[in-house]
Amino acid sequence: MLFNMKHKILFLAPTITFLMSSCATILTGTRDTIRFDSNPKGAIVYLDGLEVCKTPCSTSVKRSISEKFAEIKLDGYETRVITLDRKFNAVSIINLTGILGWVIDAATGALMKYDRKSYDIKLDKEKRTSLNNPAKIEINTNKKTVDVYVSE
Repeated sequence: MLFNMKHKILFLAPTITFLMSSCATILTGTRDTIRFDSNPKGAIVYLDGLEVCKTPCSTSVKRSISEKFAEIKLDGYETRVITLDRKFNAVSIINLTGILGWVIDAATGALMKYDRKSYDIKLDKEKRTSLNNPAKIEINTNKKTVDVYVSE
């Protein structure tokens, strides 16, 4: 009987340790759905340099322990770059002292989660300077100069 108890303990201890590891990855996943909207609508949203959707839209974003930026672009408007808000995923605490669990949660990004699930971005018109539409341009090839005249 004692021999069987030792086998059960030897089997249960690693099993419990494994089940208690990477809790955030298992219980909360590795992605969050984030909604983007813009004024005006129709702006393109880029994550990690890749086009993901056109506002208004929702997209699934992989969690990460490093900062993630979203770029919102629309022709005729200034490009906006925002940092996605994130916070520590408290479920990770269940890992207790299991270093393997912390490593897995960090590697999958589940150690953090996106705090804000919706972004409403106001886009400003692109500012044009008078240099974009000069009143007059004089090129002097003898002096090797270019004079640009702008009107105010």
